[in-house]
Order: sequence, then structure tokens, then C-alpha cells
Amino acid sequence: MIVRWGLGELPAVLAEAGIARPLFVASRRWTGRAPAEPHATWSEVPSERIEDAAATAAGSDGILAVGGGSAIDLGKAISAATGLPLVSVPTTYSGAEWTGFFGVRDPSRRMRGGGSGAHLAGIVYEPRLTLELPRAESAGTALNALAHCAEALYVRGHNADADAQALAGAVLIDQALPRVLADGSDLGARTELLRGAEAAGRALAGSGLALGHAMAQALGGRYGLPHGAMNALCLPPALRFNEPAAPDAVARFGESLGTADPAERAEELARLGGFERLRDFGVPEEDLRDVAEAAAQRAGAKANPRPASAAEIEGLYRSIW
Repeated sequence: MIVRWGLGELPAVLAEAGIARPLFVASRRWTGRAPAEPHATWSEVPSERIEDAAATAAGSDGILAVGGGSAIDLGKAISAATGLPLVSVPTTYSGAEWTGFFGVRDPSRRMRGGGSGAHLAGIVYEPRLTLELPRAESAGTALNALAHCAEALYVRGHNADADAQALAGAVLIDQALPRVLADGSDLGARTELLRGAEAAGRALAGSGLALGHAMAQALGGRYGLPHGAMNALCLPPALRFNEPAAPDAVARFGESLGTADPAERAEELARLGGFERLRDFGVPEEDLRDVAEAAAQRAGAKANPRPASAAEIEGLYRSIW
């Protein structure tokens, strides 16, 4: 993977990836603002029309995706369908640029499927692009990155390299996020937060996802809710659930946050971002059992260090409802 910092590096990254005629994948707010000359453009983001988007790539020799997780996931889906290399320019802290897996959502943000097999070629980070990110999205995607750090430390298949990235990322996110939420125009804080998200993405790519993400994915897929916000709410109960099975990993995560109670710190950061209860997002209490059953079947739940039944996951949901 080619990774560079600064939008001025994009032409060189595209050239190194062998991309001269990119399909530009970004939401309509990027119309006329493509950071490189596109061969073609797809602006329905998110979209479940993968075949149509792939057809638009005819004549292109690669894909340039700019935006948050929805744009980059769509770029990955098109890459998997066409075999074309993908260069991502993330404008949030989601970390989607680091894995070949993707979710497919319709324009209402309902999950319609997913897959893997994207051909990841490069990433260009530009902190200035995050200055436009609203407060809720800044907090949510950063807390999603923090969840990547936590889960990388105890997911089955975790390893020393991913652990190092996870711990470094957690320190940066914990320190920078409050500063970003206090002043969204603080470019220094934005840069530090994006570096934390990069480290979290590297940890994610080297390890995987666990229970908190499975819970967040089940909620987001059913109701079209923001993935970051759902991770912000689901990380604390997942940490508490996993502590008996992975006490050392949870303690190391806490040390990176400067606390003996990392779940409480995660809750504090979530509240700072405006995320408190599932009921605030319109999640019906009577649905929690069904959502828990869906979460229990997700890969993250199965890779968790402590097995979690649907009934146990329902209890975790109720603790944050």
C-alpha cells in the first residue's frame, strides 16, 4: 500500500499505482472539486447500484475515492467488481481505506449487502479536508477509530505489530479529539487526530474487528444509523464484557487513555461528541432482541475473545438503550 501525506502527493501516488484515467467516486458535494482530472465520475454515495457504477468505470484504469466510509466502501465495491486499483483520500477518521472489505448501502443508508476483494493501491491523507467535517461526524468517526484500536488488542488473531499501532493510535485520538470538538478549525488537532486514525486503520488491517463493531454494524445495517455513532455507544459495554477474558489487553488500552477505567473514558468521549443512548437515535426497545441475534452472527462477534450469546448481547444493548 502506498501511503502519503498531503494532497500534493496525489498525482505521484496515482502514477505509482498505474492510474492515469480514474473513475472519481465521491458525493455530489465534490462536484467540480475533484483533486485529479477524472476520466468518469460516480456521485451517488452511498449506492447499491454497483453494476451501474462498475459500468461507468469503462475506459478507466483505476478508481479515486474521496470522502468518508460510504464513498470509500463504494469505491472498494467497484474495485472488487472491476479489478481496478483503488486510491482513497479519506475526509473522515473512519479507517475504511485500510481494508478490502466493504458494506453496500442504498441512498437511505440501509445495509444491502457487502463483500471483499477490493484492490487497495494507495491512500493520501490531507488534514485540511477534515476541516469541513461537522462535529457529530468528527466525533463519531474518531470514536470508530478508537474502537479499532481497542479491538485490535484483543481480537482473535491480534499480533504485536497491530498492538503497537493500536496503542499509538489510542493515545493520539484520546488527546486530539477533545481539542477538535472544542475548535473544529484547529488544524494541528485535526492533523493529530488523522494520524491517530491512520494508526488505528493500520491496526485494523493487521488484526480485525470484535464484538463492539458487530453490535454497531447490526444497528447501523437495520436502521441506517451512523456507524461512528453506533461504535461510540457500543464500545464501552463491549470493553466491560471483554475485560474478564482479556484483562491485560483492556488494561493496556486504558494506559493509552491515561485511565484505569477505559470504558468510562470511552463513555466520556462519546458524551463529549453528543452520543449518550440508543433511544436518542430512535432504536425501538422492542427490537433489541432481534438486533442482538443479528449481531451474534456477525464475524466480529465470532472473533471476540469472549463468546457472546444473543441474550448477552441484548443485555449489553439494554445497558445503553
